[in-house]
Amino acid sequence: MKYSLIFTAVLAALTLSACEKPTVVTPTVVTVPVPVAGPAGPTGATGSSGLTGSTGSTGSTGSTGSTGATGSTGSSGGTGATGATGDTGKTGGDTVVVIPPAPPAPAR
Repeated sequence: MKYSLIFTAVLAALTLSACEKPTVVTPTVVTVPVPVAGPAGPTGATGSSGLTGSTGSTGSTGSTGSTGATGSTGSSGGTGATGATGDTGKTGGDTVVVIPPAPPAPAR
């Protein structure tokens, strides 16, 4: 009996501790007052214009180079010699050219 009482107490402690839920903490929202701007004031006076900067000097123009001399014209080649003229051909006589007939094709 002494063990049953201890066993019951331990079982009750475990059961109750398992059901415990953590406390949820909700953060507090703090509102900060924001200052509201008032009406616009009058427009201020226009400031004076700044000074104009000085213009830089223009660079000098470079000189133009001189034109080179014109080359001389080459000499013309000489005319070639005329070749020898061949003999006049002779007229043909009564030559007859006979072409033999083609041999008959072999039978298949």
